[in-house]
Amino acid sequence: MGMCLLLPGLFLSLPLTTGWTASNCLVTEGSRLPLVSRFFLTCPTDSRLHLLAACSSVTNLTQALEAVPQNVEGLCLAGSTSVLHPDAFSLFPGLKLLGLSLHLTQLLPGALRGLGQLQQLFFISRQKDYLFLPPEAFSNLSSLQYLAFLGPCLDGNLGVRLPPSLQRLAIKFSCLQNVGKLADIFPDLVFGPSSGDARTLDMLDLSFNNQLKMASPGALQGLKLGTLLLDHTKMEAAAVGGLGLQRLDTLSAMHTATAELPAVAVAHFELEELNLGSTPLGHIALEALASCYSLRSLGLKSSGLTDLPSGFLAAMPRLQRLNLASNQLRSAMLCTNETGAVSGLQVLDLSQNGLRTLPPAAFSCLPHLRELLLQGNQLVCLEGQVFQGLRRLEMLDLGRNPLEALGEDWLAPLPALTTLNLLDTHMVLSSAWVFRGPENLHDLRLQLPSGPSRVALPLPVRLTSLELHAISGREHWKLASNIFPVLQTLTLKGWGLQLKTQNVTEIFPALRQLSLLGNSLEALCSQDNSSYFLWQLPGLQYLRVQGDGHSSRPCCITGLPSLRELKLQAVQSRARPRLVRLEELVGELPSLEVLYLAQTGLETLSAAAFQGLGSLQVLVLDWETGLVLDSSLQEHSPQMPQYMYILSASLACQCANAWVGPWHERSPRTYMHVVSQLCHSEAGGRLKNPLFPFLQSHCPTTVGLELFLGSSALLLLLISLPLLQEARNSWILYLQALLRAWLQGLKCRRSEGKRFLYDVFVSHCGQDEGWVVWELLPALEGCRPAGQGLRLCLPERDFEPGKDVTDNVADSMASSRVVLCVLSRQALRTPRCCLELRLATSLLLAAPRPPGLLLVFLEPVSRHQLPRYHRLARLLRRGDYCMWPKEDERKAEFWAWLRSRLRQLGLG
Repeated sequence: MGMCLLLPGLFLSLPLTTGWTASNCLVTEGSRLPLVSRFFLTCPTDSRLHLLAACSSVTNLTQALEAVPQNVEGLCLAGSTSVLHPDAFSLFPGLKLLGLSLHLTQLLPGALRGLGQLQQLFFISRQKDYLFLPPEAFSNLSSLQYLAFLGPCLDGNLGVRLPPSLQRLAIKFSCLQNVGKLADIFPDLVFGPSSGDARTLDMLDLSFNNQLKMASPGALQGLKLGTLLLDHTKMEAAAVGGLGLQRLDTLSAMHTATAELPAVAVAHFELEELNLGSTPLGHIALEALASCYSLRSLGLKSSGLTDLPSGFLAAMPRLQRLNLASNQLRSAMLCTNETGAVSGLQVLDLSQNGLRTLPPAAFSCLPHLRELLLQGNQLVCLEGQVFQGLRRLEMLDLGRNPLEALGEDWLAPLPALTTLNLLDTHMVLSSAWVFRGPENLHDLRLQLPSGPSRVALPLPVRLTSLELHAISGREHWKLASNIFPVLQTLTLKGWGLQLKTQNVTEIFPALRQLSLLGNSLEALCSQDNSSYFLWQLPGLQYLRVQGDGHSSRPCCITGLPSLRELKLQAVQSRARPRLVRLEELVGELPSLEVLYLAQTGLETLSAAAFQGLGSLQVLVLDWETGLVLDSSLQEHSPQMPQYMYILSASLACQCANAWVGPWHERSPRTYMHVVSQLCHSEAGGRLKNPLFPFLQSHCPTTVGLELFLGSSALLLLLISLPLLQEARNSWILYLQALLRAWLQGLKCRRSEGKRFLYDVFVSHCGQDEGWVVWELLPALEGCRPAGQGLRLCLPERDFEPGKDVTDNVADSMASSRVVLCVLSRQALRTPRCCLELRLATSLLLAAPRPPGLLLVFLEPVSRHQLPRYHRLARLLRRGDYCMWPKEDERKAEFWAWLRSRLRQLGLG
């Protein structure tokens, strides 16, 4: 019943707490950045930096920076701060990278003062906010090398000075329409009377300015540029010749309106690199190539090419890199026998062109070629003559081709080959299939199709990296080689490879990295003992296991003395998930520094799990739900990892986790970051309560303290009641009713055989009496089968005339098995209903025989209107409250819920 899973307003979110749980800052070392990189997406990062921090939801910059270590070198801030005040980062003099995604509109003078070591600065805006800069905004940044504006509009700025050390300038995703505007904003970019000598920049990036289509003549007069990026703009590459640039080496104009080779611009600047990917060229004229003699790299990816002019390579004698990927070339014939000329080309990309055949000696004029990319075509058969002349080729990629057969000794013309990719092909391999020819083949990626029987596959024994993809559930392959003496990296995808586990150490004596993808952990475990990992590799340093979702039991990875990084992902069965402890997954790994767990079914983390992990520095828990951190970790605190990240995961909303917040506030060594700070309920859903404030307010610290406070409060109550007898306000009435109900409960307990006078006490206000009389009363008090035949206590009908209201409420509740509160906004404004709800809530804790309490909401109610809302949230189970539906078709579900709960409470 979906409607009964919601208590309106009862579990709404509370304000965020202060301290470490509200800092919203993630801190990591640069070497560990790949583990948490997706939380740094708001700004570029640099893994070479020692310490990095990313803070989100920043509204008060000063408060947010209090949670950031002062020795941080890279800082990324995201939030809603609009003004940057002077000396905003004066406490971080060692900062080298700063990214600001804060919706900034203004920098005050001196805002970046004190950042003398800053090398990279990014201003990021998702809404194209107008950013106003003082002329000397960057004057103190003596080490700044890269300045980027990713989104902000700079129109309206004039005379902003750039530091002399600047090498790269980026203005992207902005409202820039004319390149000439840059000279007004940054006057020292161009040569002029007031600017002195023109500047030299390694890179000017103007890409992704979708309004940029104009280039005033001489807009960048005198500027010396290494690289100019105009990708995803409306400019044509040919317009670059009129900018007045003194030098330009590389031009990129991808996804622009360029319809032909900018031959004039290439010749004018003697360009070395030109990238025109995703431009509608369609055809290249031979006369245009005559001006491209200076090019060393040419990118024509996705340019709609169907053929190339004769003499294409001969027109560019300096060309070393050529990208022709994702075109519709009908032939890959780049070499002709007419002149016999050779090309100096070193890298050729012909991937995803739909090529079906390669003619013999197709690359014979490319004796210097080192990389050849042919993946994603329609090649079915290859003969050895295809690669004649490629004696220097080092890398060949044939992946994602429907290859069925390869000619005998097809690799013989490639003696220098070191890397070969044959993934996602349809080759039928046999035991006679050998890799004759390349003597230095080190990196091999191979697809293993299913075979009719167990086949031994011969592989080169001098491999240093091997990746094998096999089809699970089919016949297994065997490795024919007895030993791979120098193999360091092994990747197995799909458990279609058979290895004798007792000989693994002998087969791979030098193995350092092992990745097992899409496999079941059971294949790596002893059949007699699931806690024994079979592959004993003394030199292994990196292990990644990504399951297939079918592992029915955990496998303890242990006995790897040199292992430094371990990743376990999706090793839990999707059909029959089983919760595990960390010690069931990881055993004795004395050198382990990084442990990454995702979708493993981890439930409990205790000190016992770290007994064999003495060198652990980083623990990452990702996509795990309902985690419980055992209190034994407090005593183990000095041996805890230095960094603990609970990313797309959640801690269980249980009192067992209540110690974590206070412990971490005083923990000097371990840095813990919890991304999701909401409670995770036992039913599998997330409540909207912030985790640690909720636990601190609902979980008593010690039983003794609770008993002491309770007895003291009761004694004070007994002393105060005689003195306040005449004060008849609602609070005193409530205390009297509570005491009377408690005493009445004691009396009822002494006479256990005594029958209750009523089955259900119904609390409601006068405005809701119509619903009680016409809906509730027939359903509960009516005769079967339409009703339940229960005895209800209604205040207007069953209260004793002339008796005090407080006495009536207390006596009637104590004489009823169940208390049913009918709540609405009007009811919560009625003093008697509030008294009855307070009394029913308190009786759940105070009475010796607490009655059952059920809540029925006739309309949505805010949590602020509910008395003792926090106590209700702790005492009530999810099934103790329900909303009365307005739709007739859903009312049957409501009555089914009510009858079910009454039966569980002993009624009906």
